[in-house]
Amino acid sequence: MSARNNKANKAAARERIRVERERQAKKEKTRRQLIVAGSTVAALALAGGISYAVIESNKPTVWEEAKSAKSVTAPKNTSGTNGTEVVIGKPEAKKTLELYEDARCPSCARFEQGVGETLKQDVAAGKYKVKFVGATFLDNGDQGEGSKNALSAMGAALDVSPDAFMQFKAALYSKEFQPTEHKDVFAKDSYLLKIADTVPALKGNAEFKKNVEKGTFDAWAMKMSDTFSKSGVEGTPTLRMDGKKVTVTGTEDPPMTPEQFRTEVDKALKA
Repeated sequence: MSARNNKANKAAARERIRVERERQAKKEKTRRQLIVAGSTVAALALAGGISYAVIESNKPTVWEEAKSAKSVTAPKNTSGTNGTEVVIGKPEAKKTLELYEDARCPSCARFEQGVGETLKQDVAAGKYKVKFVGATFLDNGDQGEGSKNALSAMGAALDVSPDAFMQFKAALYSKEFQPTEHKDVFAKDSYLLKIADTVPALKGNAEFKKNVEKGTFDAWAMKMSDTFSKSGVEGTPTLRMDGKKVTVTGTEDPPMTPEQFRTEVDKALKA
């Protein structure tokens, strides 16, 4: 091999090595740039995700929005400011029995199961009217949404008719459907609609279903809850007539049997 060819071959080899080194250097630089860019995008995505999560967590809940709503849609068959006067019975009945209840209250369920039918018969006979005041305090402290959701659904039933309201309320408190206090099944529209299917006027009622699922009376329910909060009543069930609590004589307990109920309500009617 000539010296010239040997030198040329060596020069060519050195050039190939140089080009390969430059190629590898560029490849490594590109890799580092991609890693940095990827990290930056990931960081931005994480920051954006955190910001979105923070924004979402700071948004008011459906019930907070309902509570602060400036416009309130009240059900039919109501009166008073924001429709929070729910009085059922014959107009000629001279006295009104006030009934304070929370849909998730186990004592209210026992009251309704024991006394509800007697109360319904008295109202139908014109013995007195009944004024319903709904509470939602069992939802307080992040304990759920069932009291509020059930109250809104009761508004949807009341929008159909007072009788549908009374039947739906009785079904909510029934042994079949009333959950334990710590199970928030009333928060589910599907469960409330299942209960409503036991009420003839509500079964298959498209308007009622729409109002439950849409939350048409959510704001009304919150106004009703405010009415309870301002009433001075501290627990449920509570009965009052002429501003005075109706209790079993010698106790602070509400009447929980038909016999107790008739005895104490009759006394209140005569007072």
